[in-house]
Amino acid sequence: MHPLTGFTAGLLLITLSELGDKTFFIGMILATRHPRRWVFLGVTAALFVMTVLSVVIGQVATVLPQPYVQGLTVALFLGFGIKLLYDASRMTGEGHLAEEQAEALEAVEEREAGVTQWSVRMVLVEAFSLTFVAEWGDRTQFATIALAAANHPVGVVLGATLGHAICAAIAVACGKLIAGRISERWLTTVGGLLFIVFGLVAALEMV
Repeated sequence: MHPLTGFTAGLLLITLSELGDKTFFIGMILATRHPRRWVFLGVTAALFVMTVLSVVIGQVATVLPQPYVQGLTVALFLGFGIKLLYDASRMTGEGHLAEEQAEALEAVEEREAGVTQWSVRMVLVEAFSLTFVAEWGDRTQFATIALAAANHPVGVVLGATLGHAICAAIAVACGKLIAGRISERWLTTVGGLLFIVFGLVAALEMV
């Protein structure tokens, strides 16, 4: 599989899936309290490490018989896609990701309770740890694993990392400005359709 295919898939999937995610709001909230450059660095580093771990897991899965790996990849993408479209159909109005933002704020408040002075190291560690924990087990992690099992690992790492960096930059630079304008229903629908497209492409490759 050509690296460019994995790069494009990782970039599109992560960029559209991570906007308005819990990690997006963590970066946004931290950027209102600490220097943006250190928040961005900590968040991006955590997402890069998570991406590499996910790709390694995906590569380990390739030692299994290919029909099983391909079948699992298709099932993951289609399952996530159908679930997201179902969730979008049940949303009333446009929605603005209030639940994700509230969870992110709660995580930040819990971590910063009692701390009055912050060093660069403390900001980096906080941004890294909060983002890593929030991203672990997220649907984009499983999507990255599935992509890595079906595509060139270097391409997936580069594409997914760039996608994460773009979302982190938006969150840190102007997240508060656009947060209230992000439509949860629209993002969920687009994400669901994208997962289904990747699932269908993976299914066609099995033929």
